[in-house]
Amino acid sequence: MQDLIYLDNSATSFPKPEEVYDFMRDFYCEHGVSPGRSGFDASIQTEEMVHQTRRMLMELFNGDGDPDRLTFSYNASDSLNMILQGLAEKGDHVVTTNLEHNSVLRPLHHLQLDGTIDLTHVPFDKHGYLDPDDIKKAIRKNTKMVVVNHSSNIIGTVQPVKEIGRICKDAGVLFVVDGCQSAGITEVDMQAMGIDVFIFTGHKCLMGPTGIGGSYVMKDVPVRCTRFGGTGVRSAQLTHLDEFPYRLECGTLNLLGVAGLHAGVKWINMKGIDNLHQHEIALWDKLRKGVQQIENVKTYCAENTENQNPVLSFNIDGVEAGEVGTMLDVDYNIASRTGLQCAPKVHESIGTADIHGTVRLSVGPFNTEADIDAAIQAVAETAEMFKK
Repeated sequence: MQDLIYLDNSATSFPKPEEVYDFMRDFYCEHGVSPGRSGFDASIQTEEMVHQTRRMLMELFNGDGDPDRLTFSYNASDSLNMILQGLAEKGDHVVTTNLEHNSVLRPLHHLQLDGTIDLTHVPFDKHGYLDPDDIKKAIRKNTKMVVVNHSSNIIGTVQPVKEIGRICKDAGVLFVVDGCQSAGITEVDMQAMGIDVFIFTGHKCLMGPTGIGGSYVMKDVPVRCTRFGGTGVRSAQLTHLDEFPYRLECGTLNLLGVAGLHAGVKWINMKGIDNLHQHEIALWDKLRKGVQQIENVKTYCAENTENQNPVLSFNIDGVEAGEVGTMLDVDYNIASRTGLQCAPKVHESIGTADIHGTVRLSVGPFNTEADIDAAIQAVAETAEMFKK
């Protein structure tokens, strides 16, 4: 593992900052009790850490001032299911895009299959960006919400969410943003961007562990509770609590996950999102330029660093992406991600669905120029083997 060149950060960031590992271990050893369930000191202190984490994330995303509207879940897919199912009603129309991950596509597809909603998918252009006017044209009188991926996990493009948010506000439509690939590496300002619900996961750019994610829901967003259970509050009441955070939380929280997320956000705030992004995008740009110079290699939608996150997808002519990924792993100890990357409509749009997707290299904060040089050389040598 010490020699591993890890370029799969879009799946899960690795390694984590040492501060994250240390805080998780120390906090769980000293305060590994249920938060908000009891009145003894350790439980109260644990609940305070949870509340502080809610507040830090609310401030990071510039929510509307109530940290209790920051709720935790297993991951972003879990939160997206709760939000989309909790907002959709019979007869609603929903607008989404061809950029989406299956964590959006599948819940919406099932809502369409069972007759709850009508669904429209908006395409993106040849460079990987949405045109806000296409969103505007897709909105109908019965449109309930627009659901948009802030940053693509395949081509890395960062979408014009502020412009889309303005269109949604003018139309009286809810705006839900999937921030899995943006939270922690791209500025998120829910108020300025007109975002009603922002979804995040902890194990990517927020530098937390797996098994933790959540959402921030702005005031007056009519999301229904779709799960019911224990909250530690008003236990004699048989109906689930309507107020936040309980409306979207039940049962005991993943305390270890919240602790890791707590430390991860502190580390990000200390480093600065802009500084982290500049480091990663500079490495990505070097990787992009190096790979694009290789004769029989094709990259997808990567042209410059503007409105871009550090994700590069490519293929070697005539070679299955999975085979390339295996060679990078076995011969060069480089971790990549191959295939459709859980976003089939992106691959349909860029013409890679029929060839089983792409090879994806995604840069993280702990990658170095030496990692990028090694990756470029590995791709060049692999491509040379298959040159016709």
